[in-house]
Amino acid sequence: MSSETLIYIILAGIIALLLALFQYFKKEKSMSKLSMLFSFLRFLTIFSILLLLINPNFDQITLSIEKPNLVVAIDNSNSTSFLKQDEKVKNFIETLSKNEKLNNKFNLNFYTFGETLKTLDSLTFSEKQTNVYDALNKLSEIYKQTIAPALLITDGNQTYGNDYEFSYSEYKHPIYSIILGDTVTHTDLKIQQLNVNKYAFLKNKFPVEAILVYNGNINIESKFIVTRGNTTVFSEVVNFSKSNNSKLVNFTLPASSVGVSSYKATLVSIKNEKNTINNSKNFAIEVIDQKTKVAIVSDFLHPDLGVLKKSIESNEQRSVTFLNPKEIEGEINDFQLVILYQPNSKFKNLFSILNEENKNVFIIEGSKTDLNFLNSINKNYQHEITQQTEDYQAELNSNYTPFIIDDINFESFPPLRSNYGYINFSIPFESILNKSIRGVSTNEPLLVTFEINGRREAVLFGENIWQWRAQSFINSKSFNQFDDFIGKLVQYLASTKRRHRLNLEYDSFYNGSTNIVIKAQFFDKNYEFDTRESLSITVVDEATKKTKTLPLILNTNNYQVDLSSLSPSRYSFTVRTGNENISKSGQFEILAYNVEQQFLNANVTKLQQLATNSKGTDYFIDKTDGLINDLLTDNRYTSIQKSNKNSLPLIDWKYLLAIIASSLTAEWFLRKYKGLI
Repeated sequence: MSSETLIYIILAGIIALLLALFQYFKKEKSMSKLSMLFSFLRFLTIFSILLLLINPNFDQITLSIEKPNLVVAIDNSNSTSFLKQDEKVKNFIETLSKNEKLNNKFNLNFYTFGETLKTLDSLTFSEKQTNVYDALNKLSEIYKQTIAPALLITDGNQTYGNDYEFSYSEYKHPIYSIILGDTVTHTDLKIQQLNVNKYAFLKNKFPVEAILVYNGNINIESKFIVTRGNTTVFSEVVNFSKSNNSKLVNFTLPASSVGVSSYKATLVSIKNEKNTINNSKNFAIEVIDQKTKVAIVSDFLHPDLGVLKKSIESNEQRSVTFLNPKEIEGEINDFQLVILYQPNSKFKNLFSILNEENKNVFIIEGSKTDLNFLNSINKNYQHEITQQTEDYQAELNSNYTPFIIDDINFESFPPLRSNYGYINFSIPFESILNKSIRGVSTNEPLLVTFEINGRREAVLFGENIWQWRAQSFINSKSFNQFDDFIGKLVQYLASTKRRHRLNLEYDSFYNGSTNIVIKAQFFDKNYEFDTRESLSITVVDEATKKTKTLPLILNTNNYQVDLSSLSPSRYSFTVRTGNENISKSGQFEILAYNVEQQFLNANVTKLQQLATNSKGTDYFIDKTDGLINDLLTDNRYTSIQKSNKNSLPLIDWKYLLAIIASSLTAEWFLRKYKGLI
């Protein structure tokens, strides 16, 4: 409270006292006890009202005790039950949750993890993948500002994601590894890895690489066999010993028919082998009869060119060729799509040829683009010329309809350098991305597509897209999201198929350990995305002929259905609309493979190293008797007393109103009782 406010309060007290005495002391030389009581009540009323007018602030200090958090992260993947550790985990969790001393010292927070981190609801041990790194990374964000030792209950066998062994550098608290499994070494043969491309071309041969691993002490002989249906397409005898415990087998197979071809690789098991599931792996390849060829035309070098090639060729169905404007003129019909990078007057003949051949085009503008030339040769849009450039960030248009666009966090991407000025289109267009400056939308297009006379075109009004691919890797630790975005754009532009009202997005085959999500888009008669329609999918197992019908759920700019619960088999499906007689069919195959069942032992070394580096301790699930006592006696985990200081205005103090009402009421009743009213 300031000294100025204190002076006002003292003056208010003096004024209230003078007014009270003036009313009850002026007629009498001395005050009776009753008059003194009336004066006190009147003083209390006036002083309280004046205090409300002054409305001083008072500091309120509240004390609270903050207990440390104990984070319990449980591996909910299928490997836990496969190693027969599920009941032990449930009993251990029950022991922790019911321990009174532990609950008195810590706030216990339970989570499960497999593919992602979730708050504990139930333990099913049915997750198909394990990402320990992702779980620890997300926990580090949640408990960044608090004391939070973690119990990591897992077998340590991670199936994808970054190496978690050094996650202690991000999770700044001790990690106690609760190891599921044992260290007993079992004799085992397994197919460690199969490397094969996703696509092959008709009448070619595609390479396959198999990494075979043996864990044992004696010399053995086995046989590696690859079959397609009931036919053996490749076999080789392999020998292993304690010192020579791995083999690399390379071979090729013919791509003889268009479509999905499924194969099974088997390493024949040996006597008394405990785990034979990891002796087999299914794989598939999609055979196509042609390759999409893309030409990138530029007359100078730029990092964007390399990034476009990398992203486009991340799909084996596509190839990229770099050409200058003169070189491509005689080869234009060899390509399904031509990308013109920052065109200038040297592109004049090329534009004429592209128009004559009605070729699909993707134009990328930048600081070196000759806008005068582009405006003179292009009838679809005109770019205002200001001789200035500006850096624009991207803003996703969620209403874009020609194909499904996933939000890959475009707003976090660095800005693109673009020519400043309005862009006036003379034809209808659809914007994928719009321009924004420091988070403020300009309603100007950054990336657009349009169709005219059966020809598809796209224009990107900015350069330095190479920075987007780098930022995408920082965001997701992978180039896949950005490459998929460019791939979808190229696929749309390279296609000459007529537009349909119902479009589907799915893969021809799925690994049994991946999520199986089919996406669909439905448009009204004006080809605007229709959110009012209800879509359903009927899936037929071609082996058993069992059918399953599910609704598709609306998700921003598409409809989705998750079919991850389906068992490995070949399926046909049909997506239908509810209100109109429109449907579309397709086929896919789920390969039999459970990555969680490939392990015989816990990854003890890595879990122990993680615990040691984070200043925690490792325990086997069967030997956790001392864990609770260690947590209770560790001086690093103590409760913290916190004081919270709030500045509250007096007008919020409800008791002052009660004092005013009580003093006025008491004075009125006393005066009434004494007959003074």
